[in-house]
Amino acid sequence: MGRRSDNEKATPIGRSRLDREPFWQYIVQSLNNRSSGRLRRALRKINPYDFQVATRSTSREINRQIVLNLVREHQPISRADLARRMKVGRNVISMIVNELIAEGLIYEGATGKTVRGRKPTFLHVRTQDRFVVAIDIRFSRTFLMLSDFGGHQLALETFDTLFAPDELVEELIWRVRRMLEAHDATANCEGIGVAVPGMVDHSTGIILNAPTLGWRDVDLRTPLAKGTALPVYIENAPKACALAEMWLGRNGATPNNFVFVTVSDGVGVGIVINGELVRGRDNVAGEFGHAPLSLDGPRCLCGSVGCWEAYISNLATLARYFGYDLSRLKPKKLLDDGGNDFTINDLLARARSGDERARAAVQGTARYLGLGLATVLNGLNPECVYIGGEIMTAWDMIEATVRQALAERAMTERVAQTPIRVSTVGEYPRLRGAAALVTAPIFAAPRVA
Repeated sequence: MGRRSDNEKATPIGRSRLDREPFWQYIVQSLNNRSSGRLRRALRKINPYDFQVATRSTSREINRQIVLNLVREHQPISRADLARRMKVGRNVISMIVNELIAEGLIYEGATGKTVRGRKPTFLHVRTQDRFVVAIDIRFSRTFLMLSDFGGHQLALETFDTLFAPDELVEELIWRVRRMLEAHDATANCEGIGVAVPGMVDHSTGIILNAPTLGWRDVDLRTPLAKGTALPVYIENAPKACALAEMWLGRNGATPNNFVFVTVSDGVGVGIVINGELVRGRDNVAGEFGHAPLSLDGPRCLCGSVGCWEAYISNLATLARYFGYDLSRLKPKKLLDDGGNDFTINDLLARARSGDERARAAVQGTARYLGLGLATVLNGLNPECVYIGGEIMTAWDMIEATVRQALAERAMTERVAQTPIRVSTVGEYPRLRGAAALVTAPIFAAPRVA
């Protein structure tokens, strides 16, 4: 190699040189992308004790689910559009579509217009004549909704929660039967989804621990399925909400990494990472509601002290307003104080009307909500966070306080700026989540390895 002449300027090895050479920039970026892709693949470990081997039919099954989800996301859509999106031949699409039609999962709708050639026939997911009963059990009240397979509400009713499991099941059986008969939906109901405020054994449906209800090892699924002759799916409420956001969400705009925080009579978090609901070994992942904000805080219904839930649940907000010590109070009394049924919605109405004590109670909840969110976001770093619950109807009143408290505890500025999306009570996120327990498995990707 020849020596550099004295008048040649030495170029330091580093980014400054690469910045002046677009070709090298391209090469380095390509290598980074390739290694990043390898890293992502490497981090997904194959479980040698729990796996499903790919077979000749695996690719066909995957393509089938892709077609079904494309129809769900882009309906109405033609066969030709499906073929273009998947970059496969029309004959492949036609074969899969015909199978899905035969199984009653999709149907052919209107015929489109075209300048020349065959007129396209548009495809839709079959939802209108397929029904789901969704049940949301809370400390204060229990909600029932009849919906179609798209999660659209057809009927809704509510009643005071019965704390004895046997009595509650008996009431639910009667109400489910009556609701289905009233809407001529008995024959086409495909199942019951139940969202509960507690930890659930995913394999058995046993409610392991529901602190606000005082339940441990309660089986609702078996007697409810027997009494209604329908399959029953039971899940922790925030996990159900996260599923609903994945499968019944906002026209495909839901990110692959998010958390869903529910603030109601209790508090919980549903976690979705890489498009998959995080359950943990025992299906209890996401119990941030019982992570302590303070070791000297108020006693929570779970028995511990200082839990996030003990600061921001509806019961905690009501206790703050009335000046009660939640540690020494039977929470049922809160539901009857100040009238027959003084609720969090009544409190929010008073805050809006200028009641300073009500505003102080609500703002206190807002601050603790932001502080706890910082723990969730620092630990999980999601693309966004959804928050659902009655308190979110006052988002215009509490947003500034929530964001300020979040910024105080966030580890980085970007964490503090994590988008917050509000799910209002009118959307009934917990009921939509219960409905998703029945509908989501049909659209889920098959698991291989």
